[in-house]
Parts: sequence; structure tokens; C-alpha cells
Amino acid sequence: MGYRAVGCLVTLTLSLLTVPLAARAQPPAKVPRIGFLFPDLFSPCRSNTFAQGLRELGYEENHTIVIEWRCADGTVARQRELAVELVQLPVDIFVGVTADGPLAAMQATRTIPIVFTIVAEPVAMGLVASLARPGGNVTGVTHQVDLELDAKRLQLFLEAVPGMTRVAMLLHGAYVRAVPARIRRQHAVEEAARSLGVHLQLVAVDTLDELEGAFAAMTREGAEALFVLNSPLFVTHQGRIVELAAQHRLPTCYEYRGQVVKGGLLSYGANHADLIQRAATYVDKILKGAKPADLPVEQPTKFELVINLKTAQALGLTIPPIMLFRADEVIR
Repeated sequence: MGYRAVGCLVTLTLSLLTVPLAARAQPPAKVPRIGFLFPDLFSPCRSNTFAQGLRELGYEENHTIVIEWRCADGTVARQRELAVELVQLPVDIFVGVTADGPLAAMQATRTIPIVFTIVAEPVAMGLVASLARPGGNVTGVTHQVDLELDAKRLQLFLEAVPGMTRVAMLLHGAYVRAVPARIRRQHAVEEAARSLGVHLQLVAVDTLDELEGAFAAMTREGAEALFVLNSPLFVTHQGRIVELAAQHRLPTCYEYRGQVVKGGLLSYGANHADLIQRAATYVDKILKGAKPADLPVEQPTKFELVINLKTAQALGLTIPPIMLFRADEVIR
């Protein structure tokens, strides 16, 4: 065998020996770290829907992806603290339920992608430039809906508690004044009330301390029920509103399932579990190279009617069987 052949054989042998060594020397692939923040008013089991969404996209928690779970105590200050904490870890993507966490994360970073979910007015809140073209490092899923949904909610409320003619509508005055879309929603409910032959009493508060006086005013005016036009203040303090409604024996209609779980009578609105799960799709797209600025904000496609039969019984109400049949969930 010639020297050239021997040299080639040696070179080939060495290369075969060194390939496994080089492969072993490669650093392990980086596992993406996702920060997930939700207020405690959402049951922690809601986070399962996000994890499930990631599993359906092929991710395995603690193996191919790491999720840093954070649950606030229901206060805006705590959400902001935890948002900054997650950004500073740092995480590769921040995901926040409701607006306060994403807003705080947005102030802390302009580079880490931020995905929000269950935010009513993302443009008005300053999270994105527009639904179609978010811009910046923020995008997500809104539960912003057409004005017809509020009218539909009032109609369902009247069908569940037939015979009502006087309904109070609770407003967060400062929020309505600050967010034009809320004014449009208020007007949509007023128009629906007129078409349904219902006297609508507007009751506005600006602070939590004004709630007790607001309920007293409803009672003095002869309100038979309460329709809540939600705001961040009302969501954060939903337990207090449910408590006052029970004290004044007012059947109450909300937008969110969680408020009915706490003791409200009825809710109709976007399915929050679906919105949270859809946030996983944004995470997947961003991890695969998409930029938040290029991912349009999505709107809800699934809605749910929830009725608390225990609350109805406590109020001495009989919910028509057809309404119980139509409900997506009946709390017994």
C-alpha cells in the first residue's frame, strides 16, 4: 500500500474518531424560558390551558420549554412587581393575563417579546398601535368584542330573570371617560335597554370606597337587578361587588365566568380558557422567528353563558329551564 493510501486511511480513521467527540462537545440546545403571569382572581388551573396549548404544539414543559409561573395577589402593584421580576430573570417571552402585567413588562423591556391575553382595549391601553399591525415588541389576544355583545348580554339577563323592568348599570366613571370604546359600549347597553323596554339606572363610581354608596343608591331607586360594565377596577375587586350584590339581593349580570364562580348570577362573554390557550400559539410563532410587530392581535371566537344556580336559589329566583339548557355551564 502506497504512502498516499496509508495517509488517506489514517485521515479517515481519525475523522471518524473525532466526529463523536465533536458532537459530545457541542453545548446543549438552549431551552426557551417563558414567563407567565396571571392575577389570583383567575384560578391557577387556568394556567393548565396555556400549558395544554403548548403541548398540542409539540412542547414538553421542563424538557423542551420552561415556564416560570407567577400568580399575583389581585393587586395592580403586585402584578407590576412580578412582571418586572420575570423580565429581569430574564425570560425569552413574557405572557401576561389582563393589561397590568404586560404594561409593566413593556416599560421594563423593548426587546423581550410580550404576549398579552384577556385585555379589553389593547390599543386604548397603549399596548399596541393597532390590532392589525401591533408594532413594537407586544402582541396577543384581546377579548374586545363588537358592541352587540353587551346588548346580547342584557337580553340574556332579562330572559334568565323575566319580568325585570328596572336595572342598574354599574360603571367605573374614570375608566369610561378615559377609554372611548367604553363610552360606545355604555351607549350600546342604553340603546338595548330602550329597545327591550327596560329603565336603565346609570351608577358611576371612581374608587372602591364609593361602591357601598353606589349600591345604596341602586336600592333607593328601586333597582331590581344589576348589570356590570366591567373595568380593571371591577375585575380586581369583583369579590366585593358580588358581596354587596348579595347583601342588597340584586341578581347581577357580568362579563366574566370568574365573577359568576364567585357568586354572581349570570355571565356572558368570551371564553377565557380559549383566549389563554391561544396565547400559546403566539409563543410558538415567536420562538420560530416571527416578530410580535408582525403578528396581528386576535379577537375572541368562542363565547360562553354561565349561570350560578346556587345564587339563583339564594335570591329566590327560578331560572327558566330553557336558559339552563342553553347555558354552557351551570354552577349547582
